[in-house]
Amino acid sequence: MPSLLVNINDKAWNAQRKALYARMSQAIGEMDSISGYGDEDDIENSAEAFIVDGLSKVYRVQNVCNKNNLKACGIPSSIITLNGNTMNFPQTMSELNDTISKYSNDIASSNVSAFETVNGESIAIFYNPGCLSSSSNTKSVGRSLRIFCVNMIYDLNGLKGPNEVGKDIGIMSVFYRTNSVVVAPDPFPSDAGKGASYPKSGATGDRANDAASLCTQQGEDARLPDIEELASIAINRKLMDMTTGYYWSSSVISPGPGGGAWAIDFNDGETVKQPSESQSNVRCVKR
Repeated sequence: MPSLLVNINDKAWNAQRKALYARMSQAIGEMDSISGYGDEDDIENSAEAFIVDGLSKVYRVQNVCNKNNLKACGIPSSIITLNGNTMNFPQTMSELNDTISKYSNDIASSNVSAFETVNGESIAIFYNPGCLSSSSNTKSVGRSLRIFCVNMIYDLNGLKGPNEVGKDIGIMSVFYRTNSVVVAPDPFPSDAGKGASYPKSGATGDRANDAASLCTQQGEDARLPDIEELASIAINRKLMDMTTGYYWSSSVISPGPGGGAWAIDFNDGETVKQPSESQSNVRCVKR
């Protein structure tokens, strides 16, 4: 019976997650601009400005809360990470990702804000008003921490619990100030292994493992994340208990031997071009 209840809850949360993603994607697509909300001299409170002055114009927002009263919007004081560790709910961007101060002290000091939806979800917002656009060629030279505009940690049922990543708690990110991309990756709790994006003929050991195939072996509902999904996971790495190493995305630069694919260094969030025969970690996401 306990196992049956877990499966029922998982299916319900997955359906609600997909519905929330669809609604939010539509809302973001209807916004005239995703960047520039808030006062340049008040970056700390720019997330609240984004919700009130931007998102609320295209999405039904209820009960906006700043970092001092997150509980009033259904945000728990602590959450359980993907691997079962307990952490305080982050109050600033630097608490969410401690490497971001290397690239922007302004974003690092920005505070979280939150709101409730009419469907009962609670959504915490971290905002980067100066995010870069997709036309800036940031995939080759930039950082995942500079191209995100909005990062969300959502709780599908508010304070009811279990307040656990991968169950009622998940992530959603918006990248690029123009032609914005919205992703909501749902990663597996452990790596599928190490391998190459395109293994070299005759390779042995880890280098003979195809990254995409490793996901297939992990489960029929598993796949490699694309570069934006992987960037979202990198931004929220503390919630995922992931700290170091290069990870493959499914976004290919040029296929076949001698080609390459995009990867992210989880040490600092750098987005890099990796030769397809390189050995990197594989973290799969659910379909």
